[in-house]
Amino acid sequence: MRRPLVAGNWKMNGTTSHAWRLVNEMTDAASSLEALDVVICPPFILIPQVVKQCEGTEFAAGGQNLEVHAEGAYTGEISGSMLVDHGCSFVIVGHSERRNLYGESDALVAEKTATAHACGLRPIVCVGETLEERENGRTASVVERQVRAVIERAGMGVFPAGIVAYEPVWAIGTGQTATPRQAQEVHALIRGLLRQENSDVAAQIRILYGGSVKPDNAPELFAEEDIDGGLIGGASLEAADFLAICRTATH
Repeated sequence: MRRPLVAGNWKMNGTTSHAWRLVNEMTDAASSLEALDVVICPPFILIPQVVKQCEGTEFAAGGQNLEVHAEGAYTGEISGSMLVDHGCSFVIVGHSERRNLYGESDALVAEKTATAHACGLRPIVCVGETLEERENGRTASVVERQVRAVIERAGMGVFPAGIVAYEPVWAIGTGQTATPRQAQEVHALIRGLLRQENSDVAAQIRILYGGSVKPDNAPELFAEEDIDGGLIGGASLEAADFLAICRTATH
């Protein structure tokens, strides 16, 4: 049985005081979350603080993005080795906001996935379709294209330590959520694509759902066979909501 994982993506939110309160509330409840893995992905500047607060717990820290180069004249960027040096073990790759707001292509996302793996980070690779693509019946083809780009560049060796997160773009920060059936269909598709390459990896890899997940819709989503947890955005900024979602994932 796959161990559930819930990751909180704080995006560009958080101050030192807010992070201190939020993480303390979360880690105080760590004893009730032993049946799953929890990852906190704060803005880069808060990573050292969050890592320190998570010491002695099972909580892990992750970055929200990384640069493909190890070092050099890339002003404003953060390398995978820097994330590792500051205590991260995960990194989000290819989030829809990176793809759509900053123009990250499938090829670049695949390159970042390979870079993360080479640095010893566990990539959380995000895939998902826009509303227009879904309405035009292209969900399967878009997700398959995104997944295959990663496999072709980074190889199956990235998984099952690496993770895939299905995040329909139309459900990110909109309040809309894929129905459990819609989400399960895409999760099953992703697992099926990986099964074509390696059945053992496909059986072990954790596939997360992301897109306006909240305490009230998490139980139905996480009950689906191929949904192994969530990549949580807004709800990860409230300890009570995030902890409620985490507890749901263990049932």
